[in-house]
Amino acid sequence: MNLRAFFPTFQRDLLAGTVVFLVALPLCLGIANASGVEPFAGLVSGIVGGLVVAVLSGSRLSVSGPAAGLVVIVVDGIAQLGSFSAFLLAVLLSGAIQFGFGMLKAGRFAAYVPSPVIKGMLAAIGVLLIVKQLPIAFGLFDADDSLDMQTIAGAAGTIPTPFGSISLIACSITLLSLAVLIGWETRALRRFKLVRLIPAPLAVVLLGIGATLLLSLLAPSLAPPAGHRVALPSLASFAALQVALGWVDFGPRFVQLVNPDVWRVAITLAIVASLETLLSLEAVEQIDPERRPAPADRELKAQGVGNLIAGAIGGLPITSVIVRSSANVHAGAQSRLSAIFHGVLLLVSVFALTGVINLIPLACLAAILIFTGLKLAKPSLFVALARQGFAPFAPFIVTLAGVLATDLLIGIVLGMLCSVLLALYANLRGPIVLAQHGDHYLLSFRKDVSFLGKVPLKHYLRQIPDGATVIVDATRADFVDHDVRDLLDTFEADAPRRGIAFEVRHQVRAQARAARGWSMRRTAAE
Repeated sequence: MNLRAFFPTFQRDLLAGTVVFLVALPLCLGIANASGVEPFAGLVSGIVGGLVVAVLSGSRLSVSGPAAGLVVIVVDGIAQLGSFSAFLLAVLLSGAIQFGFGMLKAGRFAAYVPSPVIKGMLAAIGVLLIVKQLPIAFGLFDADDSLDMQTIAGAAGTIPTPFGSISLIACSITLLSLAVLIGWETRALRRFKLVRLIPAPLAVVLLGIGATLLLSLLAPSLAPPAGHRVALPSLASFAALQVALGWVDFGPRFVQLVNPDVWRVAITLAIVASLETLLSLEAVEQIDPERRPAPADRELKAQGVGNLIAGAIGGLPITSVIVRSSANVHAGAQSRLSAIFHGVLLLVSVFALTGVINLIPLACLAAILIFTGLKLAKPSLFVALARQGFAPFAPFIVTLAGVLATDLLIGIVLGMLCSVLLALYANLRGPIVLAQHGDHYLLSFRKDVSFLGKVPLKHYLRQIPDGATVIVDATRADFVDHDVRDLLDTFEADAPRRGIAFEVRHQVRAQARAARGWSMRRTAAE
């Protein structure tokens, strides 16, 4: 091994891994909170994504972990299955399905999913993220909170509403966090080196920790209560780690194997997670300075193993995620070591940074996810697709509405059906054109003609009078359906009786001509 070449690369990977860790930590916590599960579950997924998926993946720059795009499936899946334990079985099964996708080399089929459908799915996820995070962003206390409601009613800095008591401090933290996230991407702030070094989500988390400490010292009654901050368990022993991972509940989960809802959630997870992973891989390849492609099927296998492990030990579902991957690329990562190192740092943080992490207000994490949702469902996306015309806009809206009205899988299926119907309509519209000049008629096949072309062809052939000259131009058709050819053969056989001169020019493939006995010929009137 060339040590001179290794150490510079190693140093750049360690630096990139540290940057990715600083981005991933608040995202793992925020996604877990948005999913309605313990924050530890999000960190477990990040650790598995770094220590397992990164090792098995064929991508040098991709980073895996819990994804905001799967929050909707997690929330609906837990509600549908009745417990997080049953949902973990669905995660495990989705990993097995993903591994099967990789074995069957199904990665290539993702390219056939229309981009408006994918954009509609992501926009719907963005809308749902925003809607679900608004109560947390407002610090809304309700009857389900573990805090004493009489204490809340008399707490400083709260406003009673018909929906519950809103915390002014939480609203302020949310607004400041959103201002930081928006401002962090502006040119005015990007001129400063500190802004370029610190990721925006980390800046928001530091803001929240500082606000919690400051308010606790100066005005304890205004500080975010324990129920509205991250609650990461302290892992002082191996027994505590076992309880946090949920190993004691692993056996009873398999009772749910006969539950069809578990399989439905698992299939939905496998499909959506695979789509997000493959889209992320494509995006990473575009921003990679060396344009290094990653084998899609190997990535599906790696993600499958990752979800198998995450489901077994109590983690959220995993995908390759573009935010952390792009941070990895921009930080100068050279190999998979950076993603592995970010997983190591997440593991260390679970043991060493619990006290600091538990100072983070949930309003900060809600702001990060609301900002993510705004990016996914930004108004400019709707405008851009609308300007492209009805064909791309209709599947986008159908997918968006389908996801919001039902669930992700049904929404994607509806969007795909809409795309297929529009493609069929475009291909079937006007495949045959009839032109007339005197007693000469030209039937032009402008594109491939399916069996549906038989109806307009029959209509045109009825318009041709006796004694006419008919030319069929099939030069632009690679395929002509059997029923259409039969109709033309019948017309040709009857042409001598009617005194019609009939000619077919450049009929489709030689094999088709031989099979049907077609040839370029002219039938002269007798």
